[in-house]
Amino acid sequence: MTAIGRKDNQDGGQVARRLRLGMVGGGDGAFIGAVHRIAARLDDCYELVAGALSSDAQRALASGAAIRLDPARSYTDYREMARREVERPDGIDVVAIVTPNHLHAPVARAFLEAGIHVICDKPLGISLAEGEELAALARANQRVFALTHTYSGYPMVRHARELVASGAIGEVRLVHVEYAQDWMAESANQSADFQATNWHNDPQRAGPTGCTGDIGTHAFHLAAFVTGIQPSELLAELHSFTPERILDDHVQVMLRYPNGARGMLWSSQMATGCENALKLRVFGSKASLAFDQENPNELLLTPQGGCAQRLTRGRVRGAAAGQATRIPSGHPEGYLEAFAQLYRDAAAQIHAVEAGQPLPEASASLPTVDDGVDGLRFIDAVLASHAAGSRWVKLGKA
Repeated sequence: MTAIGRKDNQDGGQVARRLRLGMVGGGDGAFIGAVHRIAARLDDCYELVAGALSSDAQRALASGAAIRLDPARSYTDYREMARREVERPDGIDVVAIVTPNHLHAPVARAFLEAGIHVICDKPLGISLAEGEELAALARANQRVFALTHTYSGYPMVRHARELVASGAIGEVRLVHVEYAQDWMAESANQSADFQATNWHNDPQRAGPTGCTGDIGTHAFHLAAFVTGIQPSELLAELHSFTPERILDDHVQVMLRYPNGARGMLWSSQMATGCENALKLRVFGSKASLAFDQENPNELLLTPQGGCAQRLTRGRVRGAAAGQATRIPSGHPEGYLEAFAQLYRDAAAQIHAVEAGQPLPEASASLPTVDDGVDGLRFIDAVLASHAAGSRWVKLGKA
């Protein structure tokens, strides 16, 4: 249970310095911006020193002042921020991108071209071409590019991944993942005004999907992260329950895997009564696993013919869970800690890259730009299947 920046994690005999962090987006009133800032500070790996916190100049400056940014480093344009920060001797090491989807790729491109590492919200962009371009640019410039698939930061999700990889559940046969929310079902969010003004319903800002890109990609990533396998084919149906809604608020997908396994993915933002119900079940030839994001300190392991075993964070013996665990068993860890784990992993990789060293094995679970490309490829396949009348389509790397 160590962290970059703590006294028990040294680099060449010296305590690793805090990384200088910049942020684009996440201004006043933006939920996810505050989450990123908390996550970055939790393990003392980063110091937020610069930001372009809104596309509105006045709001950007006011938001910077509200979190006590140096006015000289509170920018009104991300391109100016990239140019000026790279010229400073104390310029940022890494930027966090917490904007609406359509800005992810152009912002990431500007900072990668300036030689700055990137931590980006998902989805990676609004098209597969954008994602592939960013992946190539990150590799060419040898920059760390982390994608915040938050739920892969939970200790029990990492333990589940370790169990599958070890063969503890046998060969994967069935995968069922669902992500259900009800915020779109709220009466206020059914209005024509909301549909017309909310960026989640604007293809120019959200991309070609709504629910699928917003939470379906989280479900897709979680299933692949734990099982270690990607589906080779899928059959999908998109739907919108709101007449004025342009983009989907519901998606259901059938999956086929190269090893013969079968799967189902369901995501909906119209699931009345559901808060943030991300659930995964994996059935193997020897045992099954079940994880519920709303109870993230538990993982159920059920052997064939046996009783369910309730595995708990802080009690399981495993390197992956141990590395992602901060406090003793019985003290709940949750969403913010999972988010912080990604920031910790990213910090470890950035320090390694800057020192010309191999990436630390303990950080290998960090979702990267390649996971983002996989998510965009999933979106493309869902759209293709739906457009073809919900037919099976191939899902594979180009």
